[in-house]
Amino acid sequence: MKRFRVLIVDDHAHAREAMSEILSMDDSFEVIGVVASGAEAIAFTEQWMPDLILIDIQMPEMDGLETTRRIKQGYPYVKIVIVTVSDEISYLFEALKQGAQGYLLKNLAPSTWIQYLHSIMHEEVPLSRELAVQILKEFAVPSVIEEREALTAREKEILDCVSSGSTNREIGVILGISEHTVKNHLKNILQKLQLQNRTQLTRYALEQGLASRSLQFPKEKL
Repeated sequence: MKRFRVLIVDDHAHAREAMSEILSMDDSFEVIGVVASGAEAIAFTEQWMPDLILIDIQMPEMDGLETTRRIKQGYPYVKIVIVTVSDEISYLFEALKQGAQGYLLKNLAPSTWIQYLHSIMHEEVPLSRELAVQILKEFAVPSVIEEREALTAREKEILDCVSSGSTNREIGVILGISEHTVKNHLKNILQKLQLQNRTQLTRYALEQGLASRSLQFPKEKL
C-alpha cells in the first residue's frame, strides 16, 4: 500500500501535534516532517519532497498563502492543503489562486479530515457543489470594487447621473459636455460592466451601491 509522505507546517506546537495525531489514525499517511515556519517548509520541501503539505494560513513573517505560492513555483506537483480556523470564502479562493489543492478547517472531525485528504491525494474533487459555484463566480465575474475602479472619473460621474434618472441631455448640462460625448461614455460604461442597456445600468448601479447620488439635476426644464 502506498503511503503518502506528509509535511505539517504550523507555528503553534499544539496544532502541529493535533494534525499529527489525526494523520496517525490512517496508515495511508506518514508524517515525515513538522516545522513551524514558511521558510522551514520551503527548505524541507527542497530536501525531502513530501507528497502532501498541510500549511496553516496565518503564520508570522511568511503566511501560508505566500509559502504555498513559493513552494508551488519550484515544486508544482506537491499537493498543498491550507489549514485554518476561518471558513471565509475569500481565504479559500485566495488559497486556490496560489496553487493549493484544498482548504481544511481545524475544527472539523478527524474522520472528515482523513476523507478529505484521501480525496485530494486521489485527484478527486473535494469541494461541495455550492462551494464550487461560488468559486466559479469569483473567477468569472469581476468584483464590484474592480468594476468600479475600472471606470474613469468621468464615467463614474455619468453613472451617478444615470442612476438618478437624468437623460443624456441633462447629463451633458450637469457635466458641461456634449450629448454626443455622454453617449460615447455610456457605451464604454456598458461595455466595461457587461450590461446591455440603460435600464440594466440603473438597476445595477443601485443594487451594487455604485451610485453616490451626490450630483443634482438642473432645476430648469430642458
